[in-house]
Amino acid sequence: MTLTEMRQVLRQHDLRLTKSLGQNFLHDGNQLRKIVAAAELKPGDFILEIGPGLGPLTELLVDGAARVLAIEKDARLVPLLRERLGKASSLELVEADALEWLRAAPRSWAGWKLVANLPYSVGSPILVELAQAKQPPDMLVVTLQWEVVRRIKAAPATEDYGLLTLLIQLRYEATDWFRIPASCFFPPPDIDSACVTLRRRTRPLLEASLESRFEKVVRRAISQRRKQMFKLLRDDWTVEALQEGFRAADIPPDIRAESVSLEQFAILTQSLAKSIVS
Repeated sequence: MTLTEMRQVLRQHDLRLTKSLGQNFLHDGNQLRKIVAAAELKPGDFILEIGPGLGPLTELLVDGAARVLAIEKDARLVPLLRERLGKASSLELVEADALEWLRAAPRSWAGWKLVANLPYSVGSPILVELAQAKQPPDMLVVTLQWEVVRRIKAAPATEDYGLLTLLIQLRYEATDWFRIPASCFFPPPDIDSACVTLRRRTRPLLEASLESRFEKVVRRAISQRRKQMFKLLRDDWTVEALQEGFRAADIPPDIRAESVSLEQFAILTQSLAKSIVS
């Protein structure tokens, strides 16, 4: 779907895009093909797409995958999608708020890939929700604001490193990314975007039973970036348990959380799991 076609469809149906829904539709064919290439689409693939909009990416996905489950919140766009792509036997279209739908109906996403230009207003929560699913997708290929992609792939001791980094990287590794200029969208957003590829770790850093404890640790540790992590964690763990955990993870006692690596947080979590939470 070209920009001209996109404008024509919106004009014919007297539709105005809603900023609150993060509706900035990608129309550039080269960028859409790059996204599909990044997803390494195979005929047997099961694809989850969130926020298909007018369906330019969906159109490419249904041509190359065994099944595409597309979730669209805007009720005005669902009939247009059915009209354009309803004949594709591989497509299942759901009208729903994706974040609410994911939370209300937990399911196994093992063997699935998420390939989506995520709505900017809820992109981060949707990613975290899927990354923390009991059986998360094998691969996430998502377009987001460039600043969010920076946070996802950030390294310790950098400005972008934080809670989102740790929650996503616990299960996924960012293996590739590319920038997408604002001019490739309609209407153009105020900032540039990027598509990032996240692959499920072949070797988990933590047992599944400890992942909720990991989240508790990192949320507390990162809650006040300027404060020493040890002091923040004392609200939930004893000094003795923290001293043991910091030694096990080779973490200096006066460090701030922004300088602690993912692997160190994982080791600390394992150690603190042996203690009683206050």
